[in-house]
Amino acid sequence: MAKAIMLQGTGSDVGKTVLVAGLCRAAKKRGLKVRPFKPQNMSNNAAVADIPGDSGGGEIGRAQWLQAIACGVAPTVHMNPVLLKPQTDVGAQVVVQGKVFGEARARDYQALKGRLMDAVLDSWAKVGEGADLVIVEGAGSPAEINLRSRDIANMGFATRAGVPVILVGDIDRGGVIASVAGTHLILPEEDRRMIVGYLINKFRGDVSLFEDGIEAIERFTGWRCFGVVPWLKAAARLPSEDSVVLERLASGEKRALKVAVPMLSRIANFDDLDPLKAEPQVEVVFVPPGQRLPQDAGLVVIPGSKSTIGDLLKLRENGWDRDLAAHRKRGGHIVGICGGFQMLGRSVRDPDGIEGSVTETQGLGLLDVETVMEPEKTVRNVSARSVPFDLPLEGYEIHLGRTTGPDTLRPSAVINGIDDGAISADGKVLGTYMHGLFSADAFRAKFLESLGVKGGGIDYRAEVERALDEIAAELETHLDCDAIFGLAR
Repeated sequence: MAKAIMLQGTGSDVGKTVLVAGLCRAAKKRGLKVRPFKPQNMSNNAAVADIPGDSGGGEIGRAQWLQAIACGVAPTVHMNPVLLKPQTDVGAQVVVQGKVFGEARARDYQALKGRLMDAVLDSWAKVGEGADLVIVEGAGSPAEINLRSRDIANMGFATRAGVPVILVGDIDRGGVIASVAGTHLILPEEDRRMIVGYLINKFRGDVSLFEDGIEAIERFTGWRCFGVVPWLKAAARLPSEDSVVLERLASGEKRALKVAVPMLSRIANFDDLDPLKAEPQVEVVFVPPGQRLPQDAGLVVIPGSKSTIGDLLKLRENGWDRDLAAHRKRGGHIVGICGGFQMLGRSVRDPDGIEGSVTETQGLGLLDVETVMEPEKTVRNVSARSVPFDLPLEGYEIHLGRTTGPDTLRPSAVINGIDDGAISADGKVLGTYMHGLFSADAFRAKFLESLGVKGGGIDYRAEVERALDEIAAELETHLDCDAIFGLAR
């Protein structure tokens, strides 16, 4: 079995995902065969990964997909054996080793966790095969001791698998000394023994000003500090995992093209917009509920959704349907991806109640198509070709439902020889089931050119690789990586 080390946080969104990706890349650069692992993830930003021994694909968190890239290996479903995809405020779809296991309300899921630990440990054994090092990412915080008895994500896993833990504190949110010391205080002794030290993340300014803080934490906990990581600017060039980041996104400087993106309640795979954000002539604006879609937007993108009907109803509540109609009347362009594509049609029907109690709703009527939800989910990586621009595309599909209608006779892409999506008669409204549409550099350049904007000149995938290299170099500078890797067991 490979050696392993685990990063757990004093809370959610402390930067564990980026730190694990950076440490994975740093270990790879040292010549180690390294793999990522996250026992349980909660995110609607999913990726398609290999299922060993199965010709099909399965779902994992987008973060583990990124971390696999950092390791220089193909992602597999065993890197994230349990994925929770929220569908309502109290319930989620449960994906186990890449496949839909079922749906569970929050209270029911706590009872289910004991059964899922077997899958976690099975995947854990498989991930370590042939590796020198596995870097594990926790979820939330080990200090949630009310959930400890059935935990599979943090100390429940670490104690069962015998993996030493480094605690990550986020100084940017404030109270980092209390959060680290408080975690030490309330953890049971069995869990406390698993922690070999801590690191401080997202520091801005002169690190010497925090020396007294490090001394205070050592005095309270006895834990060693592995280093203080500065604010990693390169992290902004990596795909985002969690929709919590959307709450902090602000509009940037005005550019030639403004792209408006409504922030749906169950927004999914919104990293589809990242390649557009990287374009120097493009300003991407995520519009929160309660705000109007900007009238000066040249393009509106309706992103994916984990709950198409529910988000379509919310979209109307916000008046975004009226904003879209006005945008269309002004001659604006609209792209719908996956759930967003389904919303663009005349209707969405869910006769089996897969998404919830509302089984039918009127669509936006911007494409002459209709969608019927079906139980079987399509999950696959694809190579495709853009029909309007006759250029190659690469991406993936994760969706329920089948969309038909006259506008599908004008497909937006051909995937494995089969037509996908639809385009309006005037070419200004486009829908597709394919995520990753804008990551194809040549297509993105031509698409932007059709909107009167100069694009291209950016190799998006190479930018992600460079960002990972930069983060790894920063971590080598500011952390004692020799000690971190040396403590793996």
